[in-house]
Amino acid sequence: MSEPVPYPVLSDDEPVMQFNELDASLTYSYSNYLNWLFPERVELIKGKIFKMIPAPSSVHQEVIGNIFLKLGNFLKKQPCKVYISPFDVRFTKESRHDKAIFTVLQPDICVICDRSKIDARGCIGAPDLVVEVLSPGNTRMELLNKYRVYEEFGVKEYWVVSQSDQSILIYTLNEMGKFQPSKIFTLSEKITSTVLPGFELALDDVFEDL
Repeated sequence: MSEPVPYPVLSDDEPVMQFNELDASLTYSYSNYLNWLFPERVELIKGKIFKMIPAPSSVHQEVIGNIFLKLGNFLKKQPCKVYISPFDVRFTKESRHDKAIFTVLQPDICVICDRSKIDARGCIGAPDLVVEVLSPGNTRMELLNKYRVYEEFGVKEYWVVSQSDQSILIYTLNEMGKFQPSKIFTLSEKITSTVLPGFELALDDVFEDL
C-alpha cells in the first residue's frame, strides 16, 4: 500500500466544528485530527476516517471495567501502565511529527510498558497489549482493519473479547511479526499473558453477573 498523502489545509489552526464538514474520500493526518471539535468520536486508519459506534452498552462497559480492574490491580507498583478508552494511540514507526502520523485508534484497553511512549496526548507507538471488546455495531471490515494495524505496528498481544459469546481470543505476535491466534477461551477457563508474566484472568470474573 502506498504511503498516505496528507490532506492540505489552509491553516493547521482552523477548527472543524461539524463531522459532516469532513470528506471521507480524503486522507487526513493526526495534525488534522487535533482540530476536529465535533462531538462524534472517530479513528484514523491510514489517513481514512472511521466513525466510532455511539455510546457502548452497559454490558460492554461492565466487561471493559472488569478487565481494566484486574489489569490495574496486577500492575500496581509495576512499570507497565494500563489505560481505558477514550485514549488516543498514535501508530508510527518513524516520524513522531503530527503531520506524519496517519493512524490514530482508541483501543478499549491498552497496556504500555515503555513509558517513553506516553505523553500528555496519549500514546505514540504500539502498546504492548491491546484489548478490544466487540459490540453488535462492529463491522467485519473495522475488525480486519484494526487487526492489520495492530499486527503491522507490532502490538505484542491483542485480545478480542466477545460479550455475546462470553469468550476471549488472544493473538500473539510471533518472531516473524505475524499474529498467531490462541484457542477460544470460554467461561470457567482462565487466560494468561506473554506480555505480563504472572497475570491470570478468569473469564467468570470478566462476565460476572452479565
